[in-house]
Amino acid sequence: MVNERLNADMLTMLDGLNAQMRGIAELQLKRSKLTATADACEQRITVTVNADGLLIETKFADDIAELTYDEIAEGMTAAVQQAAAEVMRRGKELMEPLRTERTRLPKLSDIIEGAPDLGSLMPKTPPTPTNRRDIDAVDVGESDGSRRSMISDDD
Repeated sequence: MVNERLNADMLTMLDGLNAQMRGIAELQLKRSKLTATADACEQRITVTVNADGLLIETKFADDIAELTYDEIAEGMTAAVQQAAAEVMRRGKELMEPLRTERTRLPKLSDIIEGAPDLGSLMPKTPPTPTNRRDIDAVDVGESDGSRRSMISDDD
């Protein structure tokens, strides 16, 4: 009786895992096609970012020269951040069915007594800095345990 239940639980878990793998592949393809566009400076600046939030297109209106370099720089930064936030929101929305399905499946620790909850072992992603000062101040752990300050293009 115990073996039948264990066998049924394992089959359920394996079926769920197979469905998740197919779902992940499909979602990765859909996500790879995501883009978001944002405007700034009264639509004088238009940017488009890809699914990773990387800038892939920039368009300036004919009257862009009416802005100062500082206004253009601030507008670019704001527009890219806005587009990146939108593409990230849409990416999370795309992943939601997979997250819901994952919570429905039994955990390994539910099936095998004493097995670790693998989800709790996953490292947490640290927050991403939103401005240059924060990036310059990030400490990066080295493999030998030492630490150094990360400097982007001043190395």
